[in-house]
Amino acid sequence: MWLVVGLGNPGPEYAGHRHNVGYMVNDVLAERMGSGFRAHKTGRADVVEGRLGTPGNPGPRVVLVRPKSYMNTTGGPVQAVAKFYGVEPDHVIAVHDELDIAFGTLRLKKGGGDNGHNGLRSMRSSLGTGDFYRVRAGIGRPPGRQDVADFVLSNYSTVERKELPIQLVEAADAVESLITEGLEKAQSRFNS
Repeated sequence: MWLVVGLGNPGPEYAGHRHNVGYMVNDVLAERMGSGFRAHKTGRADVVEGRLGTPGNPGPRVVLVRPKSYMNTTGGPVQAVAKFYGVEPDHVIAVHDELDIAFGTLRLKKGGGDNGHNGLRSMRSSLGTGDFYRVRAGIGRPPGRQDVADFVLSNYSTVERKELPIQLVEAADAVESLITEGLEKAQSRFNS
């Protein structure tokens, strides 16, 4: 079984923000699984349970997770859901925004630092390791002297919103590839 954690902040006021790209990717995956998010028994996250794959090859069980906490306290809900399902960190995938990658670009990896990302830092702290997979959706750096926090907590630009659906589908495809084909094949396909 795999946990796919879409990082973001709960609530409609954050829905279109760059920091919520993980939530958006999980929405695409939930649609593919033919199900909507529902409250998990822990009360700390919304989840979708199912399988990602083709009808002839349904693939392993997957739980899509949207923590019901703000980004900097994501780890607690992730740990609670992982414990509930008995999933170890090596079967956890965090889908998140990445400042150091250009918008429209993806990178996949396992482990590594948090690079100042509060959601990753919280997950590392709560899981006791950073040795989980990451699907990093590039958002690029803020223009000019815009504060980083203001940038990640703002909506995508008009131009970016036109291209965003493509990035979300590619990131969802990358998650599926990672689960069904492994990291090396997924990286060769999606690390552009």
